[in-house]
Amino acid sequence: MAREVLNVGQVRIHSGSVSKENAMKEAADILEAAGAVTSAYFDAMQQREMTVSTYMGNELAIPHGTNETKDTILDSALSFVRYDGGVDWSGEPVTFVVGIAGKGDEHLEILSQIALIFSDDDEVARLKEAQTPEELYGMLSSVNDA
Repeated sequence: MAREVLNVGQVRIHSGSVSKENAMKEAADILEAAGAVTSAYFDAMQQREMTVSTYMGNELAIPHGTNETKDTILDSALSFVRYDGGVDWSGEPVTFVVGIAGKGDEHLEILSQIALIFSDDDEVARLKEAQTPEELYGMLSSVNDA
């Protein structure tokens, strides 16, 4: 079986709000702690954000690096953080920040799994109601089947 791109330690829930930059930093830090990226990945995320917003709609942002910074990615992984106070993502309201690191083209498959989950409003509502990271992880574990 392939290594899991998401484990429960990479899922967090915060009651408050943070800046977009802090949310991206947390996403990068979780991916780095998982051994998926180097410390340069946060800069890569910021570069991507300068050229195109990673806001996806439905209260979801998926910060990730640029194609030019692929060398900062060591392995495929996800981070999933829910900010109950919301994050102002360049004027868009974001509750869920999903950091992605994809080795090769693996991020495309992972992205499509996330998009599937977030295309369903009922699913998004359930994700907002989860009380613990463990409960949230249970709802998201399908991403490991990608």
